[in-house]
Amino acid sequence: MKKDSIFVVSLVVGIITFTIGLNAQQQGGPQSAQGFRPPSGPGINFSRNPAQELSSVPLPKDDFEKKVLDVLDDMDKNQRAGSLSVPRDDGRLLRLLVESINAKNAVEIGTSIGYSGIWICLGLQKTGGHLTTFDIDPQKVAKATENFKRAGLEKYVTIIEGDAHQKVLDLKEPIDFLFLDADKDGYVDYLNKLLPLVKPGGLIVAHNMNRGQADQRYVDAITKNPQLETIFISIRNSGISISLKKR
Repeated sequence: MKKDSIFVVSLVVGIITFTIGLNAQQQGGPQSAQGFRPPSGPGINFSRNPAQELSSVPLPKDDFEKKVLDVLDDMDKNQRAGSLSVPRDDGRLLRLLVESINAKNAVEIGTSIGYSGIWICLGLQKTGGHLTTFDIDPQKVAKATENFKRAGLEKYVTIIEGDAHQKVLDLKEPIDFLFLDADKDGYVDYLNKLLPLVKPGGLIVAHNMNRGQADQRYVDAITKNPQLETIFISIRNSGISISLKKR
Protein backbone atom coordinates (compact mmCIF):
# COMPACT_ATOMS: atom_id res chain seq x y z
CA MET A 1 0.00 0.00 0.00
CA LYS A 2 1.38 3.43 -0.91
CA LYS A 3 2.07 6.14 1.68
CA ASP A 4 -0.92 8.28 0.68
CA SER A 5 -3.31 5.37 1.20
CA ILE A 6 -1.70 4.56 4.55
CA PHE A 7 -2.21 8.16 5.63
CA VAL A 8 -5.88 8.15 4.66
CA VAL A 9 -6.49 4.84 6.43
CA SER A 10 -4.73 6.19 9.53
CA LEU A 11 -6.87 9.32 9.39
CA VAL A 12 -10.06 7.29 9.16
CA VAL A 13 -9.01 5.03 12.02
CA GLY A 14 -8.20 8.10 14.07
CA ILE A 15 -11.65 9.60 13.44
CA ILE A 16 -13.35 6.34 14.42
CA THR A 17 -11.17 5.99 17.52
CA PHE A 18 -11.95 9.54 18.59
CA THR A 19 -15.68 9.03 18.05
CA ILE A 20 -15.67 5.84 20.12
CA GLY A 21 -13.70 7.54 22.86
CA LEU A 22 -16.04 10.53 22.90
CA ASN A 23 -19.09 8.29 23.08
CA ALA A 24 -17.53 6.33 25.91
CA GLN A 25 -16.84 9.56 27.76
CA GLN A 26 -20.41 10.74 27.29
CA GLN A 27 -21.79 7.39 28.48
CA GLY A 28 -19.56 7.08 31.53
CA GLY A 29 -17.16 4.61 29.89
CA PRO A 30 -13.41 4.25 30.27
CA GLN A 31 -12.64 7.72 28.88
CA SER A 32 -14.68 9.36 31.67
CA ALA A 33 -12.79 7.62 34.46
CA GLN A 34 -11.24 9.75 37.21
CA GLY A 35 -8.06 11.38 36.00
CA PHE A 36 -9.20 11.92 32.38
CA ARG A 37 -7.64 15.12 31.06
CA PRO A 38 -8.86 16.55 27.76
CA PRO A 39 -6.26 17.77 25.27
CA SER A 40 -5.32 21.42 25.43
CA GLY A 41 -3.25 23.82 23.37
CA PRO A 42 -3.49 26.57 20.76
CA GLY A 43 -6.58 26.31 18.61
CA ILE A 44 -8.18 23.59 20.77
CA ASN A 45 -11.42 24.21 22.63
CA PHE A 46 -12.94 21.74 25.09
CA SER A 47 -16.02 22.39 27.19
CA ARG A 48 -16.45 20.92 30.68
CA ASN A 49 -19.82 19.77 29.46
CA PRO A 50 -19.18 16.15 28.32
CA ALA A 51 -21.89 16.51 25.64
CA GLN A 52 -19.67 19.03 23.83
CA GLU A 53 -17.21 17.89 21.18
CA LEU A 54 -13.59 18.81 20.86
CA SER A 55 -13.16 21.57 18.35
CA SER A 56 -10.45 23.63 16.71
CA VAL A 57 -10.21 26.67 14.50
CA PRO A 58 -8.30 27.03 11.20
CA LEU A 59 -4.87 28.58 11.69
CA PRO A 60 -3.32 30.13 8.56
CA LYS A 61 0.18 28.99 7.70
CA ASP A 62 0.96 32.02 5.54
CA ASP A 63 -0.51 35.24 4.17
CA PHE A 64 -2.15 33.51 1.21
CA GLU A 65 -3.93 31.02 3.43
CA LYS A 66 -5.04 33.85 5.70
CA LYS A 67 -6.58 35.62 2.70
CA VAL A 68 -8.49 32.47 1.73
CA LEU A 69 -9.67 31.85 5.29
CA ASP A 70 -10.84 35.47 5.56
CA VAL A 71 -12.94 35.03 2.41
CA LEU A 72 -14.38 31.77 3.74
CA ASP A 73 -15.19 33.45 7.04
CA ASP A 74 -16.96 36.29 5.23
CA MET A 75 -18.94 33.79 3.13
CA ASP A 76 -19.87 31.88 6.27
CA LYS A 77 -21.19 35.02 7.95
CA ASN A 78 -22.78 36.84 5.03
CA GLN A 79 -23.63 34.38 2.22
CA ARG A 80 -24.59 31.14 3.93
CA ALA A 81 -28.36 31.75 4.10
CA GLY A 82 -30.05 29.76 1.36
CA SER A 83 -26.76 28.56 -0.13
CA LEU A 84 -26.91 24.98 1.23
CA SER A 85 -23.15 25.21 1.73
CA VAL A 86 -21.38 22.62 3.90
CA PRO A 87 -20.49 23.56 7.49
CA ARG A 88 -16.99 24.89 8.09
CA ASP A 89 -15.56 21.73 9.65
CA ASP A 90 -16.87 19.65 6.74
CA GLY A 91 -15.03 21.98 4.38
CA ARG A 92 -11.87 21.61 6.43
CA LEU A 93 -12.17 17.83 6.14
CA LEU A 94 -12.40 18.14 2.35
CA ARG A 95 -9.20 20.20 2.26
CA LEU A 96 -7.47 17.73 4.57
CA LEU A 97 -8.40 14.72 2.43
CA VAL A 98 -7.48 16.41 -0.87
CA GLU A 99 -4.10 17.52 0.37
CA SER A 100 -3.29 14.29 2.21
CA ILE A 101 -3.81 12.06 -0.86
CA ASN A 102 -1.98 14.59 -3.06
CA ALA A 103 -5.00 14.86 -5.33
CA LYS A 104 -4.37 16.32 -8.78
CA ASN A 105 -7.81 16.05 -10.36
CA ALA A 106 -10.84 16.76 -8.18
CA VAL A 107 -14.49 16.82 -9.25
CA GLU A 108 -17.35 18.37 -7.29
CA ILE A 109 -21.06 17.97 -8.01
CA GLY A 110 -22.89 20.94 -6.49
CA THR A 111 -20.85 24.15 -6.60
CA SER A 112 -23.40 26.38 -4.88
CA ILE A 113 -21.60 29.65 -3.96
CA GLY A 114 -18.18 27.98 -4.00
CA TYR A 115 -17.71 27.48 -0.26
CA SER A 116 -16.79 23.77 -0.32
CA GLY A 117 -14.92 24.26 -3.58
CA ILE A 118 -12.69 26.90 -2.01
CA TRP A 119 -11.79 24.48 0.77
CA ILE A 120 -10.99 21.84 -1.85
CA CYS A 121 -8.88 24.33 -3.83
CA LEU A 122 -7.02 25.32 -0.69
CA GLY A 123 -5.69 21.77 -0.74
CA LEU A 124 -5.25 21.65 -4.51
CA GLN A 125 -3.08 24.78 -4.59
CA LYS A 126 -0.64 22.82 -2.41
CA THR A 127 -0.72 19.72 -4.64
CA GLY A 128 -0.74 21.56 -7.97
CA GLY A 129 -4.15 20.09 -8.73
CA HIS A 130 -7.36 21.38 -10.31
CA LEU A 131 -11.06 21.26 -9.48
CA THR A 132 -13.90 20.81 -11.96
CA THR A 133 -17.19 21.71 -10.31
CA PHE A 134 -20.77 21.56 -11.62
CA ASP A 135 -23.92 23.51 -10.80
CA ILE A 136 -27.21 24.00 -12.61
CA ASP A 137 -28.07 27.39 -11.06
CA PRO A 138 -26.64 30.34 -13.07
CA GLN A 139 -26.95 32.74 -10.12
CA LYS A 140 -24.94 30.45 -7.87
CA VAL A 141 -22.38 29.91 -10.63
CA ALA A 142 -21.95 33.68 -10.90
CA LYS A 143 -21.55 34.06 -7.13
CA ALA A 144 -19.11 31.14 -6.96
CA THR A 145 -17.04 32.64 -9.78
CA GLU A 146 -16.80 35.87 -7.80
CA ASN A 147 -15.86 34.06 -4.58
CA PHE A 148 -13.12 31.95 -6.18
CA LYS A 149 -11.65 35.15 -7.60
CA ARG A 150 -11.84 36.93 -4.24
CA ALA A 151 -9.97 34.04 -2.66
CA GLY A 152 -7.28 34.12 -5.37
CA LEU A 153 -8.05 30.54 -6.38
CA GLU A 154 -9.68 31.05 -9.77
CA LYS A 155 -6.82 29.38 -11.66
CA TYR A 156 -7.40 26.17 -9.73
CA VAL A 157 -11.04 25.74 -10.71
CA THR A 158 -13.27 25.26 -13.75
CA ILE A 159 -16.98 25.85 -13.12
CA ILE A 160 -19.38 24.12 -15.49
CA GLU A 161 -22.96 25.37 -15.59
CA GLY A 162 -25.74 22.96 -16.49
CA ASP A 163 -27.24 19.60 -15.59
CA ALA A 164 -24.36 17.64 -14.09
CA HIS A 165 -26.07 14.34 -14.91
CA GLN A 166 -25.33 15.11 -18.56
CA LYS A 167 -22.28 17.35 -18.27
CA VAL A 168 -20.18 14.79 -16.36
CA LEU A 169 -20.27 12.57 -19.44
CA ASP A 170 -17.73 14.97 -20.97
CA LEU A 171 -15.16 14.14 -18.30
CA LYS A 172 -12.38 11.88 -19.54
CA GLU A 173 -9.44 12.32 -17.15
CA PRO A 174 -8.88 10.01 -14.16
CA ILE A 175 -10.29 11.41 -10.92
CA ASP A 176 -8.41 11.43 -7.60
CA PHE A 177 -11.13 13.01 -5.49
CA LEU A 178 -14.89 13.15 -6.06
CA PHE A 179 -17.25 15.16 -3.86
CA LEU A 180 -21.03 14.76 -4.15
CA ASP A 181 -23.23 17.46 -2.67
CA ALA A 182 -26.17 18.01 -5.00
CA ASP A 183 -29.53 16.24 -5.52
CA LYS A 184 -29.45 13.31 -3.11
CA ASP A 185 -31.54 11.04 -5.32
CA GLY A 186 -29.00 11.65 -8.07
CA TYR A 187 -26.00 10.32 -6.17
CA VAL A 188 -26.35 6.82 -7.61
CA ASP A 189 -26.35 8.16 -11.16
CA TYR A 190 -23.29 10.32 -10.49
CA LEU A 191 -21.52 7.34 -8.93
CA ASN A 192 -22.35 5.02 -11.82
CA LYS A 193 -21.06 7.52 -14.35
CA LEU A 194 -17.93 8.62 -12.50
CA LEU A 195 -16.73 5.56 -10.56
CA PRO A 196 -15.01 4.14 -13.67
CA LEU A 197 -12.95 7.35 -13.81
CA VAL A 198 -11.97 7.32 -10.14
CA LYS A 199 -8.40 6.09 -9.76
CA PRO A 200 -7.62 3.12 -7.54
CA GLY A 201 -6.67 4.78 -4.27
CA GLY A 202 -9.02 7.68 -5.03
CA LEU A 203 -11.75 8.91 -2.70
CA ILE A 204 -15.48 9.45 -3.19
CA VAL A 205 -16.94 11.72 -0.51
CA ALA A 206 -20.68 12.40 -0.19
CA HIS A 207 -22.45 14.96 1.97
CA ASN A 208 -25.73 14.73 3.90
CA MET A 209 -25.19 11.05 4.54
CA ASN A 210 -27.34 10.63 7.61
CA ARG A 211 -30.67 8.98 8.37
CA GLY A 212 -33.46 11.00 6.85
CA GLN A 213 -31.31 12.52 4.09
CA ALA A 214 -29.26 9.75 2.54
CA ASP A 215 -30.69 7.84 -0.41
CA GLN A 216 -30.67 4.17 0.58
CA ARG A 217 -29.84 3.21 -3.00
CA TYR A 218 -26.59 5.17 -2.73
CA VAL A 219 -25.86 3.71 0.69
CA ASP A 220 -26.23 0.24 -0.82
CA ALA A 221 -24.09 1.19 -3.82
CA ILE A 222 -21.12 2.25 -1.69
CA THR A 223 -21.40 -0.43 1.00
CA LYS A 224 -22.13 -3.48 -1.12
CA ASN A 225 -19.56 -2.89 -3.85
CA PRO A 226 -16.37 -4.89 -3.11
CA GLN A 227 -14.37 -2.29 -5.04
CA LEU A 228 -15.08 0.22 -2.28
CA GLU A 229 -14.20 0.56 1.40
CA THR A 230 -16.71 2.96 2.96
CA ILE A 231 -17.13 4.55 6.37
CA PHE A 232 -19.66 7.08 7.66
CA ILE A 233 -18.70 9.86 10.01
CA SER A 234 -20.56 12.66 11.73
CA ILE A 235 -19.11 16.12 12.33
CA ARG A 236 -21.46 18.13 14.54
CA ASN A 237 -24.42 16.09 13.28
CA SER A 238 -23.45 16.49 9.60
CA GLY A 239 -23.20 13.08 7.94
CA ILE A 240 -20.41 12.31 5.48
CA SER A 241 -19.46 9.10 3.71
CA ILE A 242 -15.89 8.45 2.61
CA SER A 243 -15.31 5.66 0.11
CA LEU A 244 -11.89 4.45 -0.95
CA LYS A 245 -11.64 2.83 -4.36
CA LYS A 246 -9.42 -0.11 -3.56
CA ARG A 247 -6.15 -0.67 -5.39
